[in-house]
Amino acid sequence: MTTPAQEARIDFLLGQMILDEKLGQLTQFASEIFTGPGFQRASDEEMIRKGQMGSMLGVVGASVVNRLQHIAVDESRLHIPLIFGFDVIHGHRTIFPIPLGLAASFDPALIEATSRTAAAEARADGIQWVFSPMVDIARDARWGRIAESAGEDPFLGSELARAYVRGYQGASLLDANSVAACVKHFAAYGAVVAGRDYNTVDMSETQLRQTYLPPYRAAIEAGAPTVMTSFNTLNGIPSSANKTLLTGILRQEWGFNGFTVSDWGAVRELIPHGIAATPAEAASSALEAGTDMDMESGTYREALPDLVRSGRLPIALVDSAVRRILQVKFSLGLFDQPYANASLPKYQSSPADRALARRAAEESFVLLKNDPPNVETAVPLTGAPLSHAPDEQGVLLPLNPASRQKITLIGPLADDSAQMLGPWSAAGDPHDVITLRQALEARLGSGLTYVRGTNIRDTSNAGFDSAVDAARHADIVILALGEDGPTMTGEATSRTRLDLPGNQEQLLEEVAKSGKPIILIVFSGRPLALPWATRHIPVILAAWFPGIEAGPALAATLFGESVPSGKLPAEFPYSVGQEPLYLAQLPTGRPADGIDLSRPPGNEYGDEKSHSRYIDEFNEPVYPFGWGLSYTAFHYSNVRAHATADGKLAVEADVTNSGSRKADEVVQLYFHRKAAPLEQPSRELKGFQRITLAPGEFRHVVFQLTQRDIAFYSAKDLIVGHNGEFDLWVGSSSAAKQEVHASSQAGSFHSR
Repeated sequence: MTTPAQEARIDFLLGQMILDEKLGQLTQFASEIFTGPGFQRASDEEMIRKGQMGSMLGVVGASVVNRLQHIAVDESRLHIPLIFGFDVIHGHRTIFPIPLGLAASFDPALIEATSRTAAAEARADGIQWVFSPMVDIARDARWGRIAESAGEDPFLGSELARAYVRGYQGASLLDANSVAACVKHFAAYGAVVAGRDYNTVDMSETQLRQTYLPPYRAAIEAGAPTVMTSFNTLNGIPSSANKTLLTGILRQEWGFNGFTVSDWGAVRELIPHGIAATPAEAASSALEAGTDMDMESGTYREALPDLVRSGRLPIALVDSAVRRILQVKFSLGLFDQPYANASLPKYQSSPADRALARRAAEESFVLLKNDPPNVETAVPLTGAPLSHAPDEQGVLLPLNPASRQKITLIGPLADDSAQMLGPWSAAGDPHDVITLRQALEARLGSGLTYVRGTNIRDTSNAGFDSAVDAARHADIVILALGEDGPTMTGEATSRTRLDLPGNQEQLLEEVAKSGKPIILIVFSGRPLALPWATRHIPVILAAWFPGIEAGPALAATLFGESVPSGKLPAEFPYSVGQEPLYLAQLPTGRPADGIDLSRPPGNEYGDEKSHSRYIDEFNEPVYPFGWGLSYTAFHYSNVRAHATADGKLAVEADVTNSGSRKADEVVQLYFHRKAAPLEQPSRELKGFQRITLAPGEFRHVVFQLTQRDIAFYSAKDLIVGHNGEFDLWVGSSSAAKQEVHASSQAGSFHSR
């Protein structure tokens, strides 16, 4: 990461630093404009001048960054530059869909491109370090931070983690448009009990290593030079003081040689966690465990001087942490070029940026349901997507752009630009957003009627009558409903209910009484439970929070200029009581029988009671992992598997676009090991490929698996080459039916 000459400079600096300056490098504070719990300190400028602060977060803008950087470089004794960090989560000025929406694209190349754009914009604003990617596996939709994640699956999460890092960092951190990535939150933050933020995590080492650690490792292997600790405890030890995680796994096993930073105030929070009684105990526990930089709490500055001077804490621990931080600063070129280019005009999204934002939004949309109007769905939708072209069914979407149909647009999210940015919108500006109402008015003019109907969390029905009246005078009704992006999704936004908030559900039901065909667009930062809509509304489109090009992307999708191709990265439940809900469930000794819809209602699983299932709800999701409909149909055939000459297993399938529209399809490979020393998931993702097919076009798709690809953990041991049989499926979702069987014997694959 650094050259011998740079290491020599680091040695020199360490030799010159007094303890106060060393602890300054281990200290990060937010700008004084930030509020929140934190260390009572002197002014930022005074601390920088004295070398008492090595990093800042939340400082945005080349001019202010350069002013503070000049103090560090020109006025501090050792002239060590600051590193400026910021929460760039799904874009900086150009805001793309939230990460859960981007994950629905199943498109690593797209995510790399959006991250590259975000890096260039952030660097122009003086930011050199972004607190992203967030790679926590999230299997409980009650957790608000699922919005920031890639969802439930470790394979998908790992592929996208690599893409984020490649995008942020480019070919070199020395590039003027590159930023250092910070993989977070280490570790297993997405598994907090009951989906309640900041809560505890307790799990086996097998589960930790098989499910939760892979995306972190993928990001580090891709070159991420920094890691952020998580707020949660893991098996009783808070992550910021967890030596097994931060030193044993991260450094000794994985060879990570960058630096770690706590999350906001997490070092001092070791006291309320109950593993430290004083700031001194908190500081020593964190530093000894491997937390290099203290974000915002000021505990290192307060407590470490006495610990070091008294000999209770070796100075070598401080020096090692300082060295790692200086190495990243050298890798970013900050000692040679610490300043942002202040001559650049204030960054505005270019036409190319907006085109990328629109493409990202279009790829993120997941068409959950697209039935003919006035056909009630009284049964679960879980199963294979449509097997024939939907345009032959008389379904509602896509709309005919040549028709003169009158459309009524209803809902609190139809024309709210700030909502489209979602949580963690960095330097995003609502004025950059084009809403759905604006985009439809540009297309339809007087053919569009808009009524808000209600507010997101409203309990007043005052707007219902006008909404229902407008619906009665329309040919088609579009409802734009969902969560409040900035306040109901992201950090500290756990929910006990997953329904539409406020009285939006009631509005939907009242509008449906008009008898007009309804398209429901759901804006959310998590999977929602939509049982009534699933039964009664013909079209449901998951739009997440799509960013600045929300309106044009949605309009293009509604009118068929863009064909939906998104796939669910997290399952949609029938009810919140099913959470946590995810694909890779273990079968148990009494697995639930599959649903048989020919049986009477309430008896879909059969007569026998003693199976692992609910008595008042389906076990399955309403919309499973990988689900997503299209405006065309894809036919899968000739699924087969065979061993290759180089010792791999090739799993092949033929995919044909049997519909009438050119479209993208995400071809997915799923795997199940039939017997192993430890119980294995009933089905898990092992590969995906995004392909584009014209009408009638055929593609031969090949996946190649190695023994390591199908290995599993037993505690900390990775079991590679285990003998036995396994099943494989290839299809358009995790409900794929095209199945093939293979086995492994003596470390070699065999087809069956």
